[in-house]
Amino acid sequence: MFSSFFSTTGPVDPNAPNFHPVSSAHQPSELFGELEPKDTEWACPGGFAVETQVFYTFLEDGTSLMCQVIHSAVGVWYPTIQFTCKIFNPNTGEKTWKSVNVTNFVTPPPGLDKRSSKADEFSITHKSKPGTETPESYTITANLGDDLQITLDIARPASVPGFKVGKGPEGGYSYFGPDPKNAEGYVIHRFWPQYHATGMLVHKGKAVPVKGPGMFVHAIQGMRPNLVASRWNFVNFQSEQHGGVSGIQMDFTTTDAYGRKGSGSGFVTVSVGSLVLGGKLAAVTAETKWPDEEYAPSAGVISRAVHSKKAHDPDTGYDAPTEIVFRWAAPSILPEAQGPVDATLTLDVGKPDAYKGLIEKVDVLAEIPYVIKTMVNYVAGTKPYIYQWLNPATLHVNLPAGIIPGVSDTVEVEGTVYNEATFIS
Repeated sequence: MFSSFFSTTGPVDPNAPNFHPVSSAHQPSELFGELEPKDTEWACPGGFAVETQVFYTFLEDGTSLMCQVIHSAVGVWYPTIQFTCKIFNPNTGEKTWKSVNVTNFVTPPPGLDKRSSKADEFSITHKSKPGTETPESYTITANLGDDLQITLDIARPASVPGFKVGKGPEGGYSYFGPDPKNAEGYVIHRFWPQYHATGMLVHKGKAVPVKGPGMFVHAIQGMRPNLVASRWNFVNFQSEQHGGVSGIQMDFTTTDAYGRKGSGSGFVTVSVGSLVLGGKLAAVTAETKWPDEEYAPSAGVISRAVHSKKAHDPDTGYDAPTEIVFRWAAPSILPEAQGPVDATLTLDVGKPDAYKGLIEKVDVLAEIPYVIKTMVNYVAGTKPYIYQWLNPATLHVNLPAGIIPGVSDTVEVEGTVYNEATFIS
């Protein structure tokens, strides 16, 4: 605790960059970093960090199913591990939410590696089958109370590799602080952009079959969450048309404290994403939006979530989106189908008094563990909220010949989209 008194390093230029986004670290041809086994191992970092694995699945009737394990470390406190699950049936409007603080969390379980984990209430078992059509899978079982049990098999097709932005051990990381080698914090996301799920939910004694596409993300915020970002956007579009299509994107906007000219130059937006077309990972996208620059109307690589229309929501106090435009563009990574890939998803989510497909406005402080709440100093008067929507949607794609059989130039894909808009400060 006295290291600052005896520091031998020189003073840091207050105008030096103190944020180093992954979206500016790699050339367009180097954005696709295929996941290595270590990338999806549980790191269980100490200090102040939140690590999570999330599986987002769409059922055949349009129901969304989210299963998440959250490992929260708070300084010297023993980590809190939660298993959360949210099920939303858009046909009935029924919403099921479970959050269980688990006991006896272990990774790796005996005989497995750290891609697997278990506790008294759940198990997630990673299986490798190299050389097959589904080289990786997870089996998830969870008993979340008398009224909800889950059994899922999550299989990743060989033609849809998992990815991070950038290759090698440094791939995927955005760093906070003047020196990335001794960072004050970091954010990383690793994705399976499309998987196929089968299994069963038993909800209130009734068996519900699970069969459908989804996506998986393993993420770590290696810093207090209120210092990492002021805003987040997330989108997960999935379709089983044309052999399998997905568009996923995760973006965050820094607080004012982190930017390319030190504190006060923040509100930098980092976006990473991907497109699966014709059942193959076709493009990986990443883009940085600096606060003193506008988005270029066209660019070789585009990855952006724009709140194109907004309205003040008296419930939360935020100017929340009523329309969001997600855009992806990048060179195809498929050797047999070279050329630019470009896709747009425009979502009309309705107005605050009549949102379309709104699952919930999540009051974040009501959901996070008490221990974290006491350590996170949110600005007085601000209340973080996550807006969650589920809607049918159409992805408009421009693509070279050879990706989707019989399709060249343009295609419109009907699917289901789950998206979030998060306001933190």
